Amino acid sequence: FVDIATPPSEHFRIARDALARGLHVLCEKPFTTAAADADGLTRLAVGAERVIFPCHNYKFAPIIRAISNVITSGRIGRVGSVTLETFRPTHAKGVAEWRPDWRRERRWSGGGIAMDHGSHTFYLAFDWLNAWPTTVTAKMTNHQPELWDTEDDFAATLTFPGQRLAHVHMTWTAGTRAVIYTVHGDRGAIIARDDELEVVTPVRRSDGSAAGWNSERATISSDWMDASHTRWFNAMFDGFVTAIESHDYVGPDIRDACRCVAVTDEAYASSDAACIERQLVASPDFAFRDTRAERRTTLIGGHVAPSVA
Repeated sequence: FVDIATPPSEHFRIARDALARGLHVLCEKPFTTAAADADGLTRLAVGAERVIFPCHNYKFAPIIRAISNVITSGRIGRVGSVTLETFRPTHAKGVAEWRPDWRRERRWSGGGIAMDHGSHTFYLAFDWLNAWPTTVTAKMTNHQPELWDTEDDFAATLTFPGQRLAHVHMTWTAGTRAVIYTVHGDRGAIIARDDELEVVTPVRRSDGSAAGWNSERATISSDWMDASHTRWFNAMFDGFVTAIESHDYVGPDIRDACRCVAVTDEAYASSDAACIERQLVASPDFAFRDTRAERRTTLIGGHVAPSVA
């Protein structure tokens, strides 16, 4: 297999060439810098009968797993909205030997913080709302246009089926480093800041009326301050190996990766057009987000690929 950890500008070319040589592909986020390239690579993977798999490592952070477990348990009911905020005082630096600020150069990065952090934010929203969004409205700014040609502050609202919303904010201009997530259901909420988790549920009287709120708090060590997130990767690697063993060439993770790229594309278009709402029309190959546990058969570009959700 090939592990692609280059700047995003090279992801498509390397993945395409690796698949052509019969190699499986593990690819850093963002999967590609254009939605058409992402969809094209999935077709190539099916045709080559090789796995293509994204590095969506945030979902393996212990606190993220805890959030997902609370949601799937039904404790907070049906999720109606989420907020996802990522605060960074600057962009992550590359190595001193080659363009340490490449994340701020569109030629190499494909975009700014939306391209760099957007995938992690979007696929978590997909998981927690168990769907793909239908529209996006976005606004972004660049506080240092004299230095960089990419955005450093990004805000967006994603609409999901059932008029549910994800509110997103990511910045490289914060006064601290933190992630703050909230998940709101019809029977409670989850609030997470870095390693601190709170689950809030209503206390009811015998007649069903509200009598107050019950709050459960926990500290779940997740190494958020370690920018390499090394501890999260082992479970992700296990998923990659399982996909290879089960011939799951284009599984749910890479489908999410394709949708992340599509959302980013349309978010840039929205911001460029004075924040106009943009439709997110899934390609025929990605008509819906299938999270069923049983084995299924997926038709992609005329090829049938076995898949395990």
